[in-house]
Amino acid sequence: MSSVDSVASPFQSPRQHSPRGSEGQKGVAEMGTRLLHVISTPRGLASNTGRVSSALLEAILEQDDDVAVTTLDLFKTDLPSVAGRNIESKYKLMTGQALDAASLDSWRDIERTIEQFLDADVYLLTVPMWNFGIPYALKYYIDAIVQPGYLFQYTPDGMVEGLVKGRKMICVTSRGSDYSSEPMKAFDYVECYLRAIFGFVGITDIRFFNAQPMDISRDLRMAAQKAAIHEVRDFAASGSWRVDGGEAVASSGEAVVA
Repeated sequence: MSSVDSVASPFQSPRQHSPRGSEGQKGVAEMGTRLLHVISTPRGLASNTGRVSSALLEAILEQDDDVAVTTLDLFKTDLPSVAGRNIESKYKLMTGQALDAASLDSWRDIERTIEQFLDADVYLLTVPMWNFGIPYALKYYIDAIVQPGYLFQYTPDGMVEGLVKGRKMICVTSRGSDYSSEPMKAFDYVECYLRAIFGFVGITDIRFFNAQPMDISRDLRMAAQKAAIHEVRDFAASGSWRVDGGEAVASSGEAVVA
């Protein structure tokens, strides 16, 4: 199993991947775009969803070979615990309490996962629909990184402020049936949840590409996959996935809680 620090990508650019800090941010145009590809299917890039994501990545790299791709395969990665010592650390940090040495060491695993997420300019999520929702591995990952003081904070008047500014997200999904219209649309908890949770932390520029239906017949599956691949290639060619150099990328992975 890989840690969050050592996952290799078949699309990785040879350019060295150095962390972004919160101070003295260089423009994205100067440093090149950093794309984090989060895979949440146990079949990886050989899956129906993965084939569409692969086509998208290939098309993006044809447009810009300075894109640095980091792949996080959630079914091959040891994610940090969100229970036990770390859940206690979370609430201590929220209330301004200090952590002991053992708690700090354990919490550092959470911070490394958050830092990897915040180091990206663009996110690509490869997400098959499982029982109307997202795979459990992706939900676990989200629970690990969406921490107060890191991805969001509470304002003095009790409102929530997302801290992940100036990023873009692309979600490639596959579904057994066609959920684009009623009555099936009411069962699509993938798009509404991902828009809600990532919008909560500040990512509002989210584009979905849904390959559907995939399980009804071979002919329909092949047609749906072909259509999705055509759509993502057009999207890549449009350049709409790029983050403008003037957009602020302010989060650094350091907690802002008192």
